[in-house]
Amino acid sequence: MTSATPTTTPSSTRPRGPLDRLLRLGTLPVAALALTAMSALYIALVALGNLTDFDSNQQFVQHVLAMDTTFKDEDVMWRAIGSSTLRDIAYVGIIVWEVLAAAILIMATVLWCGALRQGTYERARRATTLGLLMLMLLFGLGFIAVGGEWFSMWQSSKWNGLDTAGRNFMLSGFVLLLVHLPSPQWGRADAGAPGADTPDAGR
Repeated sequence: MTSATPTTTPSSTRPRGPLDRLLRLGTLPVAALALTAMSALYIALVALGNLTDFDSNQQFVQHVLAMDTTFKDEDVMWRAIGSSTLRDIAYVGIIVWEVLAAAILIMATVLWCGALRQGTYERARRATTLGLLMLMLLFGLGFIAVGGEWFSMWQSSKWNGLDTAGRNFMLSGFVLLLVHLPSPQWGRADAGAPGADTPDAGR
């Protein structure tokens, strides 16, 4: 006569309670989805504001590029753009860039939603990376480097967007770092995915 041995239910097959389901929201992919959606909403609202209230930020770009509220040092005033048409073209270019970044980040948000169901995150991460890189180039290269230094925006007490640009640059950089944090979740999800990194890559 043999005695029955007790069996245990693997933790992966045990019924999940409400707390377990809630804690699934604390995973790295869910955080990436939430912050990607936040970034998409922000830049979409910025672009919408510039399209529906064209004049407000048009004045900002006009004054920055004209350098008419700087110290007007003759050694740097040659950089000013005297043509209002060229300044408007630059402003329209900024809006187009914002719209494209918003579209890419919205697409990335949709990809994250699908990735959470399918367990493959590579496409969502790449789309998010592209959208965030566009934001960092806009605020870092466009506003901080070109606007702040080339057109001396830091000298203006009224038309100075460096603080806002700096916050947006750092926020986008933070989200980008989070999306690329090393995690076993990415490895499990993207194993075998096209373009996914492998331990032997680069050897």
